[in-house]
Amino acid sequence: MSVAITTRYEPLLLRHPANPILSAKDWPYSINSVFNAGATLLADGSTLLLCRVEDRRGISHLNAARSRNGVDGWEIDNEPTLLSSPKEFPEELWGIEDPRITFVPELQQYAVTYTSYSRGGPGVSLALTKDFRNFERYGVIMPPDDKDSALLPRRIGGYWALIHRPMTPLGSHMWISYSPDLRHWGRHRLILEARRGAWWDANKIGLSPPPIETSRGWLVLYHGVRHTPSGCLYRLGLALFDLENPEKCLSRGDSWIFGPEAEYERHGDVDDVVFPCGSTMDADGDTINIYYGAADCSIALARSSVTTLLNWLDANGSCDRRRDR
Repeated sequence: MSVAITTRYEPLLLRHPANPILSAKDWPYSINSVFNAGATLLADGSTLLLCRVEDRRGISHLNAARSRNGVDGWEIDNEPTLLSSPKEFPEELWGIEDPRITFVPELQQYAVTYTSYSRGGPGVSLALTKDFRNFERYGVIMPPDDKDSALLPRRIGGYWALIHRPMTPLGSHMWISYSPDLRHWGRHRLILEARRGAWWDANKIGLSPPPIETSRGWLVLYHGVRHTPSGCLYRLGLALFDLENPEKCLSRGDSWIFGPEAEYERHGDVDDVVFPCGSTMDADGDTINIYYGAADCSIALARSSVTTLLNWLDANGSCDRRRDR
């Protein structure tokens, strides 16, 4: 007698029925794949995705796609929006990748952090822009091996704050660093550790979209990487950090909340990957649109809400460090 085994859970992130919403076939020039897009709302209410585009050499650049509703009708720049510039920035020799976008009211500009890739490995670079046409490039601000970065939208204690994921002798964990001027960084602090052993987020974690400021704290979606005999498995988890002291974790979910299940997430250039780099908030101040790379081949959309995610953390979260080992 066979027994059917089912797993029942209420999904926190709902995939859009139009997924994937962007892929190589939509591009106005020849590419290999498009994925891992930063996201923001523009002044006119439209959505801009700054997409990672990998060409047929394997080198990535960034290109903007704009949509009135954030789902379809995308207008894609006919030429790359931001190319690597290895003569001026040697750290970009092998391309630029995985942008995160933060609108900074004090500057009235968008801060774009991205991974610059060269012989030294991945590093964190920064550029400012008002229109996604012209960029003020700061170059590398966190040297290799470092990535998965985003700037907080306001100063903390008078300093800019950057969340990022350096590779250190301690492992692949999430850190925060502070700067008076966006160029010189210090006060590096570990804020969230990858767990060990059999956990879904053992060994390597990193920030996904930029943190979302809520009345209860900075709501953070992060990715965890589990190593399996068939390869790495990327899934998403949830944590909450104190608003005025973002080094302090208030709550962290034990289980993952979103993983590769759909065909376009399970199979592609890199199987079993869901990797968000951007999100936007609807006018209701609660609905979140999460844009994620699927199997390193396309961009997909999932939706949730601040209320739903905070309620889940209330029921399933803790910050008991003894459970992280």
